Amino acid sequence: MIRDITIGQYYPADSRIHKLDPRVKIVCTLLYLISLFTFKSILGYVLATVFLFGCIKLAKVPFKFIVRGLKPIIILLLITVCFNLFLTPGGKTLVHVGFIKITEYGLSTAVYMAIRLIYLIMGSSLMTLTTTPNSLTDGLEKLLHPLNKLHVPVHEISMMMSIALRFIPILLEETDKIMKAQIARGADMESGNLIQKAKAMIPILVPLFVSAFRRANDLAMAMEARCYRGGNGRTKMKPLIYKSADHMAYLITILYVVIAFVVGRYVPFKLWIF
Repeated sequence: MIRDITIGQYYPADSRIHKLDPRVKIVCTLLYLISLFTFKSILGYVLATVFLFGCIKLAKVPFKFIVRGLKPIIILLLITVCFNLFLTPGGKTLVHVGFIKITEYGLSTAVYMAIRLIYLIMGSSLMTLTTTPNSLTDGLEKLLHPLNKLHVPVHEISMMMSIALRFIPILLEETDKIMKAQIARGADMESGNLIQKAKAMIPILVPLFVSAFRRANDLAMAMEARCYRGGNGRTKMKPLIYKSADHMAYLITILYVVIAFVVGRYVPFKLWIF
């Protein structure tokens, strides 16, 4: 389960998506995620599916690698679907057994919500898999640069996000090593009730926190030894410059958002009454 978490991981490949400016990928990902909540018909989700799978194809990232990131949220996905399925009234009653009642509106809401969550994770994973943490930091800092006039510490915020993304795979690997070491010493983490399983996690969490604090201290000392003083006056080795491919990506994404919004909201083709 730990190895299935793909947040913060980078998949190197020679693709058009990898070569795009990080600002383009951040903005286009946000536009895509926002568009998922504007649909009111099945055609909108068809367009979202075509757009997402087209980007995955261009990115040359194995589909199974992106799907692997969905495994950690299966429980959350099932809970969300069940809540919408059984607790959403409205429309024709499809199933009514005792206190269990499934309506047409509840079924459509549950399906749409499941699709939204899956595409949210897949879209976000595609951005992190095709962009290095340093590029994400530079792109985010450049996008938020106007907030410097409001005395918002943009560089510091971007640096913290970059460090957090970089530490996620490291801490996951450290957790996996600690778990294997504890199991090799006879620790039982699978059997027992919920409280017993929670107690079994203590021998993992304690050394993990110690390791995390030690790594953070080493990083702080390394930055201080290199006279790091924030972003004021610092130049970039690779400054971000928009190219023709970046403008084309903006245009395609905006065109998709406009078409998907119009089709998904106003074209009268619905799988269920929404």
